[in-house]
Amino acid sequence: MNQKIRNFCIIAHIDHGKSTLSDRIIELTNGIEKREMKEQILDSLEIERERGITIKLNAIQLHYKDFFFNLIDTPGHIDFSYEVNRSLAACEGALLIVDATQGVQAQTLSNVFMAQENNLTVIPIINKVDLPNSDIENTKKQITELCKIDASNALCISAKTGKNVDLLLEEIVQKIPPPWGKEEKPLKCLIFDSYFNKHKGVICLVRIFQGVMKLGMKIKMLHTKNEYYVSELGVQILKNINKNELVCGEVGWVCMNIKKATDVNIGDTIVQANDNTTTPLPGYKKILPMIFSGIYPVDNADFNSLKDAMEKISLTDASLTYEFESSLALGNGVRCGFLGLLHLDVIKERIFREYNIDVILTIPSVRYKIFLTNGKQIEIDNPSKYPEVTTIKEIQEPYVKLIIVSPEEYIGKIIEITKELCGQFIEMNLITGKRMEIIFHIPLSEIIQSYFDKIKSISKGYATMDYEIIEYKKSELVKVDILLNKEKIDAFSFITNRIFAQTKGREIVEKIKKFVPRQQFECPIQAVIGGKIIARETIKAFRKDVLAKCYGGDVTRQMKLLQAQKAGKKKLKAIGKVNVSSDVFINILKQN
Repeated sequence: MNQKIRNFCIIAHIDHGKSTLSDRIIELTNGIEKREMKEQILDSLEIERERGITIKLNAIQLHYKDFFFNLIDTPGHIDFSYEVNRSLAACEGALLIVDATQGVQAQTLSNVFMAQENNLTVIPIINKVDLPNSDIENTKKQITELCKIDASNALCISAKTGKNVDLLLEEIVQKIPPPWGKEEKPLKCLIFDSYFNKHKGVICLVRIFQGVMKLGMKIKMLHTKNEYYVSELGVQILKNINKNELVCGEVGWVCMNIKKATDVNIGDTIVQANDNTTTPLPGYKKILPMIFSGIYPVDNADFNSLKDAMEKISLTDASLTYEFESSLALGNGVRCGFLGLLHLDVIKERIFREYNIDVILTIPSVRYKIFLTNGKQIEIDNPSKYPEVTTIKEIQEPYVKLIIVSPEEYIGKIIEITKELCGQFIEMNLITGKRMEIIFHIPLSEIIQSYFDKIKSISKGYATMDYEIIEYKKSELVKVDILLNKEKIDAFSFITNRIFAQTKGREIVEKIKKFVPRQQFECPIQAVIGGKIIARETIKAFRKDVLAKCYGGDVTRQMKLLQAQKAGKKKLKAIGKVNVSSDVFINILKQN
């Protein structure tokens, strides 16, 4: 049977037409009735439809002639490259989609290199050829030169109109090889994704590499050593279809009555329970989180619900890491690691939409390496764990290789803004026509907040970027604390390069001044490094007009009243405390 199976995924830069092409393939293979068809049919999350992006990979089995297609739709945004990596491990081939109006972009190259590392057959496809500004010949040249793939005979299609998509189905049959495994060998199965069903527990998406998985079979996971019985299995044809067995080469789902999300590891290998000889399949490349932020419920009574939500979301998103923490200002919460800011934003939205929990996020940070004077080395991702300055010998922060592809007229401004953020220019290459590729080495902490938005604004949306961590470098980093009436507010502490400390500190104290209500006494807001104040704002005190009752008389009477008021204010300032509601923290952190 496996000679009739074709396992493939679709890879591309964001908005090059992956989901639209998936829709056309499903239509042509009669994977769904026309009355049920809708755009982005494989995007199951509401947030995916709203933003027009793919966040979660999705697998579906389709029938074409007498062949079985297992199609895996993958994300295109840089933050979700981990999803692409997992998809590639379950396939023999990949369809590379390139927009004829935009050409090869930064993430296009990243996805191609991942596919080549996995030894996949890559079929180049040029999409959007129906648009008047499409440049087919230049696009073919870019694919050949940059991706090292012969694109002279690349299929030119329009996923929107369906032009030549029927020819693509034949190319999939002819060019993508069938699965290599054999049914008669012992079971060897890879878990490449999973999700949680409230009635059945954990559902694992699997690829059978060899052997057969049957109902009632006792299986074992090689990583956790846990054993289970297969209670249900089947394939996805937009909805789950139950089967009695999954054979070598098939992609499907399996239910084993697993109730705890943490019992499943994405990338684990499933074998028969009595098999002690089969070795694990090559694991996925371990993707480490790049940025870290605390997530706190607005109402702290929702903390237990947040714990359950994080456990279930992490099951469907293996790149999400988290641990529990607490803050004096915000209460109990979780410290999470994300692949990027879009990843962070999506997780926040999912918590609210899927579990109805309103949350607030702390200022994003990265992971730093700190070498202490006693010879030890520690790693921190939370400013609250920053050691005493006197114990620090050296601090290192992660640097990334930043690749920006942009029309040449915007290059000057892009270089200027990147150098302002400590970016080190490496090289610049002409791709084709008037498009350039610029490469920088830059601290990750400087691009995780608004850098991408600035690049998009400068280039009017035409620039794209990709990045990867290359090394840790020594930097002049400091911890900036924020004091409100001389009390430290841990939720606002941050680590930054010394040259940016005063600017960032001033920005935060100005924001705090806008939201903290006035008190009966003067209240200073200070940004400090150690004992040195680098920025300050003052919230003026409420003041009663004590002279209102004076209708004449000697001036000494007025002075006496003013002096009494001044002494009272001074006493209040010495003993008074500023009670700040959680709404104030929420408003400031949302703005940040």
